[in-house]
Formats: sequence, structure tokens, C-alpha cells
Amino acid sequence: GLNPFGPKTPTPSYYRDAVRMLRSFNARLATCQATFDARADNLKQYIDRISSDIGSTSAILKERAENHNNGWFDFRADDRYWFAYGQLYAYYGLMKGAQADFEDVIKEKHLQNLWDTMDQQFVSALAMQPLLIVNSSEQGIFASHLTTMGFYILRVRSNMVEISNVLVQ
Repeated sequence: GLNPFGPKTPTPSYYRDAVRMLRSFNARLATCQATFDARADNLKQYIDRISSDIGSTSAILKERAENHNNGWFDFRADDRYWFAYGQLYAYYGLMKGAQADFEDVIKEKHLQNLWDTMDQQFVSALAMQPLLIVNSSEQGIFASHLTTMGFYILRVRSNMVEISNVLVQ
């Protein structure tokens, strides 16, 4: 590759390495050779990383919606939309797992209502599966799916930030 210059590791190699390391950790965890410490500070760090990641995705959707809404024929809008959808889908599954892993922390910090709200926000975003992705201006006849997905992402992120703030207390 040219930017940066030099050989690159293909994406499948990264995934194979990640799967190998995850399986190794899970095997060590199952035999009590590794420790999973379900503490509030670990949950906060986990949520902060996800929140930051989906915040970046929201910015990508915003940029596309604002700068490329020349009518509803935006041939790259669907790429951005389905990327965001897939990311939310994955994080929804990960947060369901975190809910089980950090069950005691959630109870101790009285986070169940906030967690349920976040869960519902994920479900609302994932319920939106349009046949055609439209990226029109806000004054247009058709709604912009990028803007709508960005709205849902920000709702999820806002709730994650609120959960993170409670975890600090």
C-alpha cells in the first residue's frame, strides 16, 4: 500500500488472530486460569469505548447526510446506513452479553431502568429496515434515512453516557 507505505496485513488475518485470542482467553477463563473482573470501572471503560465508536459513526452519517444530499439518489448512502446498522446490531449483542456479565454491577448501581431504555433504543434503531435508503435534504419530500439512523445512534450513545456517569458515582 501507499498510505502508509509498506505491506499490509489482510483483514482476514486480523480476524483469524482475534478469534484465536478470544478462544484462548475463553479456554483459560473456563479453567480458572484467567480472571474476568466484573467491576464498575471495567464496565464504564467498556461502555465508553463503544460510545466513542458509535459517536464516530454518527459523525460519518452526519457528514454524508449534509454534504451529499443531492436529491434522494445518493449511491453511497446505503453503504453508510448498513454499516451503521451492522455496527448497532453487533453492539446490541455485545451489550446483551455485558448485561449478563455485569449483572451484579447493574444491580448495585441501580442501572436496570437506564439499561432497559438503552436496550429499547437499540431495538428501535434495528427495527428500521427500509427497502431503499434515501438521503434527501431536510426540506425534501422524503425523509433521510441517514439522518434518522444518526438520531437513533445518538439516542443510544446518550444513554450510554448516562450509564457511564452513574458508574462513576
